Amino acid sequence: MDILLTGSVAYDYLMTFPGHFKEQILPERLGSISLSFLVESMSKQRGGIAPNIAYTMALLGEKPRVMATVGEDFSDYRDWLESKGVDTSLMQVIPGEFTASFFATTDHSSAQIASFYPGAMAHSSAQSLKSLDKKPDLVIVSPSAPDAMMKFPAECREMGIQYLYDPSQQVLRLDGHELARDMEGANFLFCNDYEFGLISKKTGWSLDQILEHVKVLVITRGKDGADLYAGEDAVHIPTVPEDEIIDPTGVGDAFRGGFLTGYSRGFDWKLCGEIGSLAAVYCLEQKGPQKHSYTKKEFVERFRRHFDDDGNLDGLLS
Repeated sequence: MDILLTGSVAYDYLMTFPGHFKEQILPERLGSISLSFLVESMSKQRGGIAPNIAYTMALLGEKPRVMATVGEDFSDYRDWLESKGVDTSLMQVIPGEFTASFFATTDHSSAQIASFYPGAMAHSSAQSLKSLDKKPDLVIVSPSAPDAMMKFPAECREMGIQYLYDPSQQVLRLDGHELARDMEGANFLFCNDYEFGLISKKTGWSLDQILEHVKVLVITRGKDGADLYAGEDAVHIPTVPEDEIIDPTGVGDAFRGGFLTGYSRGFDWKLCGEIGSLAAVYCLEQKGPQKHSYTKKEFVERFRRHFDDDGNLDGLLS
């Protein structure tokens, strides 16, 4: 199955401050605040929702395509993704721009001061599904520039392309009618339980009403696993016990990557979700959304310690 992923591509710059922000702030001088924090560590992580999902899919033997706008500083990131099996031919460099960047400093109490620079991501809507040489089987619409998130579902509907709608962090800035419009006709809606509450509140739709507009709804629930709804069918997906918890960044993206790998191979919903569940745990056990790694053999062996695939995963090993 040819799966095309759209969405953010970013570098994450993560820093730690060996103290507490609150001790450095003078409330009576907030109007003229001027602070500089000497941090004790910094790491640069490859991130962004579209490549995070694609990375897990590639680990499991898929060849996903990513369509996104990136900056002139993207060359090393491109080499990394290509080396892992991700097709980056549709990742367009915007001259004079940096790749979107997230800068976050966290103190000892987990308080965080952060900034996000959209950079090249602001040009996402310059791309179009109509310009593709080959029509994909499924398009993933995940968070990027708001105008691009409206454009790609509209093009999918016009061109008769199946799509997965994953508004994620952008739920906060999307109106109810915008969410309703782009859920209409979507094959999948993915969200976490908090986002589902916001979507339901903004649209005024209950779970049953949402299922009148999307074919499959997947709600991830953190340590409580995930729930999948397709028509009158409901499937609960449990979590896989982790060896250790290191960093939750990108766990939802890894779940999607595993789920989509199963879907591309024609597996049933339960098995798709279980593959996603294990893929998510591998990410949870490492620092950064693309630091986890495993062979397909290792993945299948660990999977079978927790789930029964009835031999379906033998195809991953070929």
